[in-house]
Amino acid sequence: MSESPQILVADDERSIRLALEAGLAVSGFRVTCVRSGREAIVAARAQTFDAVVCDVFMPDGDGLEVVRELRSTAPATPIILITAQGSLELAVRAKSGGASDIIAKPFEVEALAALLRRYIAAGREAEAASALAEQSLFDELSESGLVGRSAAMVAVYKLIAHAADTDATALVTGESGTGKELVARAIHNFSARARKPFVAVNCSGLTDTLLESELFGHVKGAFTGANTDRAGLFEAADGGTLFLDELASTSAAFQASLLRALQSGEVRRVGSTQTRRVDVRVIGASNAPLRRMVEAGSFRPDLFYRLSVLTVDLPPLRDRAGDIELLAHHFLRRASGDRPPPLRLTQEAADALCAYHFPGNVRELENALTRAVALSSNRLITLDCLPPHIACPHATEDAKVSGDIRRQINVDDWPTMDELQRRYLQLALDNVEGNRRRAAAVLGLTRRTVQRLIAKYQLAAPADNEAETDADEEFEEGENQ
Repeated sequence: MSESPQILVADDERSIRLALEAGLAVSGFRVTCVRSGREAIVAARAQTFDAVVCDVFMPDGDGLEVVRELRSTAPATPIILITAQGSLELAVRAKSGGASDIIAKPFEVEALAALLRRYIAAGREAEAASALAEQSLFDELSESGLVGRSAAMVAVYKLIAHAADTDATALVTGESGTGKELVARAIHNFSARARKPFVAVNCSGLTDTLLESELFGHVKGAFTGANTDRAGLFEAADGGTLFLDELASTSAAFQASLLRALQSGEVRRVGSTQTRRVDVRVIGASNAPLRRMVEAGSFRPDLFYRLSVLTVDLPPLRDRAGDIELLAHHFLRRASGDRPPPLRLTQEAADALCAYHFPGNVRELENALTRAVALSSNRLITLDCLPPHIACPHATEDAKVSGDIRRQINVDDWPTMDELQRRYLQLALDNVEGNRRRAAAVLGLTRRTVQRLIAKYQLAAPADNEAETDADEEFEEGENQ
């Protein structure tokens, strides 16, 4: 062991504590001693121990209570009970209560040290095996496109593992773009049905007749265009898994047909009176809240409960922002293929990706990186390669707000400054009956400037009002200077 194991000793007898502290220290352990069960619980909550040695009978309660308490916070920590009043009943209660072992007083400290080493070594081996298995699961799921180390995704991985161990129907929920089909494929690939077909169907956009024909098949003459008998996808997936996406879009009539097939394990082709037995595991998916649809009466409750025996709820990407850079590197590795050098993100680009909220979830991230790869040079993904709304979110947001304001106040219908100047000049001329000298005085301009603007805007002024002398003009110019 590279680091000395930390042992917690709880015993109300001072002599026992001293003997265990000295003897275990000689054997290479670091020892913390307490005098009661309550102190043991407090110490275990404040610090992590590699093992616990606890007396069974103490003034503030027995060691079995300590075991129950510690098991809730440290389920894998070895706990060895020691007692001077050993009995079969006590041994049974100790083991059933969660104690790793029970030994009788008096005992050899060296024997206890050897027992502790065995339990600690076994625990570390189990922990390493668990970590290896978890890493293997992560690696296999990454191969299937599921990437992430966040707590939310670890919970999803565990549900996938549980779902793969059963043959029950399952429901995968989550926003569009979160990877519901990837989860369904992972469940299939880790299950006993992995060597059998995985068939995916998008239920949206199909009429009831087409959807039933796709899933259940049809016989010749069942409807216009049915020129031959045709097996449905339930039969095509026999022995494997059928994935039904966008279930929220289906009608009540189709939902009834699907429920009947799930309950009976039989399908009937459209137009036929005969049923066929199929062995198919069905996984449904929806980006709409099916439970709320059930409450609103727009989705059959019996079908919902039939499908949701196991439910995997995929978190949106904004709720696992820590996975964004990991996903980005995954997509870039896949895009790199075997061509050296590998595609890389600059830190600036990585920061922009991590700061963006991704309403389109993982699918939007993948599409953004596909675009970035196409625009990259020297196999380097820079900020300029990313879509503008990701690279400069504030600028695009400002532009959006500006556009919204323009639409709200109809700025596009407003006159230009040039048009306002023309109108203002015409208004001044109209109010002085076209007299350019008086118009110039009203506007605070020279008569010559007014003449130039009249010519520019092609305005007309009455000729009989133009009897203004050069002396007047010179006087006006002097005044304006």
